[in-house]
Amino acid sequence: MSLALYRKYRPGTFAEVKGQEHVTEPLRQALRTGRINHAYLFSGPRGCGKTSSARILARSLNCEKGPTPDPCGVCESCVALAPTGPGHLDVIEIDAASHGGVDDARDLRERAFFAPVSARFKIYIIDEAHMVTREGFNALLKLVEEPPPHLKFVFATTEPEKVIGTIKSRTHHYPFRLMPPATLRQLMEEILGSESVPYEPAALPLVVRAGAGSARDSLSILDQLLAGADDAGITYARAVSLLGYTDADLLDEIVTAFARRDGAKVFAAVHRVIEGGHDPRRFAADLLERFRDLVVIANVPEATSSGLLDHPADELERLAAQAASMGPAELTRAAEVFNAGLTEMRGATSPRLLLELMCARVLLPGAEGGEAAMMARLERLERGGVVAAAPAAVAASAEPPPAPRPVARAEPAAPAPRVEEAERAEPRPPAARPAGDDWPAAAKPGSGGQPSRPEPASDPAPAPRVAPQGGALQHTWPQVLDTLKRRSPAVWANVSTHAEVIGVEGNIVTLGYSQVGAMRYFVNGTKDTVVAAAIAEVMGGTWKVEAVVAGSSGPPAGGAPARHAPPAARPAPSRPENAPAPQAPPPPSPAPQAPARRQPAGRPQAPAAQSDDDPWPDAPPPDDVGGPPGGGRGPASGGLAAARSAANAAAQAGPRQAGAAGWPDAVPGRAGSGVTDADEVDPLNDADADADALTGMALVQRELGGQIIGEIDHG
Repeated sequence: MSLALYRKYRPGTFAEVKGQEHVTEPLRQALRTGRINHAYLFSGPRGCGKTSSARILARSLNCEKGPTPDPCGVCESCVALAPTGPGHLDVIEIDAASHGGVDDARDLRERAFFAPVSARFKIYIIDEAHMVTREGFNALLKLVEEPPPHLKFVFATTEPEKVIGTIKSRTHHYPFRLMPPATLRQLMEEILGSESVPYEPAALPLVVRAGAGSARDSLSILDQLLAGADDAGITYARAVSLLGYTDADLLDEIVTAFARRDGAKVFAAVHRVIEGGHDPRRFAADLLERFRDLVVIANVPEATSSGLLDHPADELERLAAQAASMGPAELTRAAEVFNAGLTEMRGATSPRLLLELMCARVLLPGAEGGEAAMMARLERLERGGVVAAAPAAVAASAEPPPAPRPVARAEPAAPAPRVEEAERAEPRPPAARPAGDDWPAAAKPGSGGQPSRPEPASDPAPAPRVAPQGGALQHTWPQVLDTLKRRSPAVWANVSTHAEVIGVEGNIVTLGYSQVGAMRYFVNGTKDTVVAAAIAEVMGGTWKVEAVVAGSSGPPAGGAPARHAPPAARPAPSRPENAPAPQAPPPPSPAPQAPARRQPAGRPQAPAAQSDDDPWPDAPPPDDVGGPPGGGRGPASGGLAAARSAANAAAQAGPRQAGAAGWPDAVPGRAGSGVTDADEVDPLNDADADADALTGMALVQRELGGQIIGEIDHG
């Protein structure tokens, strides 16, 4: 009967221990100098050489030529403690999993004081020391702290944190590590050479991967492959089928389909995996391992020649081509998707569905938000690929929308006045009209005597023209935000949450805010200089930052604003040649503060001052829509009648000349009423007031007829 490989090729000296030089070299030096401690603690993963090193240490201590770092191998102690030897009476191995109680510790303490039978030292090797109970450790504490001169302890454990501190502090602790893949592969090649077994080089990386850095596990898997090998030896196909890994050709196929965005081939490969009886979790793990290799190659091109990856030369060439076809950002995102998916697949009721959803997310980066998806889409565009269009709602949430293009609005029902090229000044808001102003609304020339209507809202100002460097700024904007976060977290929170770059013109960057409050917070203080400094740190140069409130629509960046269709031409009143341009009337003197008069329903408010783009009309409107009911008949309408008479006279006399009488220069007072401009609201608001001075409810009662039941006092 053959012996297992991990027993047959177990190391017998410290020089034969592979991959643990950080432990074996200090131990050999201690044996040379004779500075040997009474207790040692060996910790590390399973199968990395802890128990074997403890036996080697016992062999080195009890060798007839020792203590020595290199046992002779021929004396009684060396032969008994050889890897295949029967063992020695003075070297006692205890499995703490079954002998970790307080009674076992007491028995060990009683027998430890007896001298060794034939060897130099009595050595206790306690394997799985973390299984010793706290009471058992406390029973051994005094013996481990002050042992007899002939007694040595070696504790071996995979969980050193479970060894109580009082024991650990009295030992020399040596942590063992997992064996590197290259060291494991070299060890297996030596063993296969000693066994004279042929093998395919592509099969050994699968064994190394399955062993996960454990020498004992790797040799056990190799022993299993040797048991089932025929005359051809260990083949790649046999290793793949036996270990359950995904075939490299299938991985190449699905990665190529991802690079070409060929969904049909991707889901066909998933179907083959399921129909072949393979575990979806294993397939996802293998694909994640492939993406890891591709990420390394994409970021380190010399990885194929520097030994950073353990693959055959022909496979490394295929991996390099696959990495170039996808790009580092897309590969990183794909690896993140599968890494998160593997976590979700634990205990999932439908692993196949989760696997297909992971593949769908890799195929469609636009369906997700975030920097990783954006960078993946940019890489595809740079490689000349076509980015799939995501649904409108998903795309809107995935990335900031581009500047909206203007759409010509339909002409309103009532034609708006034509805006001449020379009159495109910024519109001014109408000034507040004084309370009680009875002057009729001014009409523009050519309006047919109708009062002027409120001007329609002007089009939003055109967005700044995006300069060529604007694309570079959009591309590096995430880096700018990272820099801004380091400089000022408060400014970063404001800009990253509410603002986006809507235009770049020269060295001026325009930020569009979705909320007025956030924009006002930004413009207060020196927050623009902080953002400008962050942009300069990333892109260089000197920058200036402006903030505006982003509108729902606007003209294209750098384009002219949209114009309305001109209204139908209307006849304008004739003006004599050489006539001076109409002058705006002087602003009325401010009236004393008085309570505001209640305005009748439907009365429009006309601006008190006219801008340069709205000249004073040549004639008043024929019908005073702001007068009282009844057309202003009666003695109470003296002021309005005087205004109408002056306006009619000015209209009959033609355009107003300089210094000519006609159009009044000021609002006429109420003749015979005794009411001054400072008395716009008559305090005698009752029925006993003089008819010419009637105002308010008394005037309404007289004009409309009827009886006023009561009046609400708003004071």
